[in-house]
Amino acid sequence: MIDRLRFGIFMAPFHKPGVNPTLALQNDLDLITWLDRCGYDEAWFGEHHSAGSEIIPSPELFIAAAAQNTKYIRLGTGVVSLPYHNPLWVAERMVFLDHLTRGRAILGVGPGALPTDASMVGLDPREGRPLQEVALKIIMQLLQGETVTFKNERWDLREARLHLQPYTKPHLEVVAAAVASPSGATLAGTHGAGLLSIGATMRDGFDALAYNWNIAEETAAKHGKSMDRRGWRLVGMCHVAETYEQAVKDVEYGIEHHFKYFQNVAAFPQMALPGNNVREMVEFVNTSGIGAIGTADMVRDQIDRLWKQSNGGFGCYLMMAHNWANQEATRRSYEIIARDVFPHFQGHYQPMMDANDRAAARRPQLAATHVKAVEEATARYQAQKG
Repeated sequence: MIDRLRFGIFMAPFHKPGVNPTLALQNDLDLITWLDRCGYDEAWFGEHHSAGSEIIPSPELFIAAAAQNTKYIRLGTGVVSLPYHNPLWVAERMVFLDHLTRGRAILGVGPGALPTDASMVGLDPREGRPLQEVALKIIMQLLQGETVTFKNERWDLREARLHLQPYTKPHLEVVAAAVASPSGATLAGTHGAGLLSIGATMRDGFDALAYNWNIAEETAAKHGKSMDRRGWRLVGMCHVAETYEQAVKDVEYGIEHHFKYFQNVAAFPQMALPGNNVREMVEFVNTSGIGAIGTADMVRDQIDRLWKQSNGGFGCYLMMAHNWANQEATRRSYEIIARDVFPHFQGHYQPMMDANDRAAARRPQLAATHVKAVEEATARYQAQKG
């Protein structure tokens, strides 16, 4: 049973090409510090090497930087593109981060999202998922203390083993990414890993939520593993303000770049978003169910919808960091969500409201008693003085 929903962000990131990259990355780091202060549970960072917008090439390095100015928030690779890396070095780097962060690092894995990344290292995108399966199997063996000898066209491991053991016991959390196809769910089930549903609010991803979780559970059972819904993360889109009108005004800053990036640049058809102007884009987000641009209650409604569709619940809701708004409005959005959305899903809202209602119901009686007590105390004082 899940009695506390966790909250976090999924940061690719998406920066408009041509902006100062040093400043943009510093703003990203500052945002993570702000989220830590606001009580967010997790932040995930992508790996991309082309196209000019998603400019974090190493989520591990970004985690190391973010960990220095945060205390509580957990930091995940969203994701390490396993076909691009020797699995021995992936395992080593993540165990290293496991120590540096005192157990706050999470290994998220995927096959690689941008074909332009894969092409630069001579990798056919169709090879990505098979290579990911091989790499994750090796990584899990290494994390469990095994010695691995393996060779294929890309990697040659000879009695490979970790000389630094994990800080987290038995090892740090491992999560497999999925969009709509069952491959991510199958991979998660094979290793009893967590599941990261990146396209949870997109049409195909939303329709497949319960289906993919069932696949993960069935696969896990075949391999003697088990799945825990607390390790299931769903990614959605939202931006809020004090009013709907202010939220719409906020996203005029950058929503068009985000939509056009997926329309014209990123070869990721599952994430393509229709719309020719800000008004059409806002309308699509709010009417299609992929997100919420407006107020906190709209975000609550979206999470309720995802919860029902998941047919049993999930452990964490991650908001896509999209740069729709400027830095100030973005920080304000996350703060409003922490203030007005978190309590509804973490067991705090109803007890406080019930306490308020009980106090209000008893106020007339208790107020009269209080007034009488003051009058009696005043009378005693006057009698003593006289």
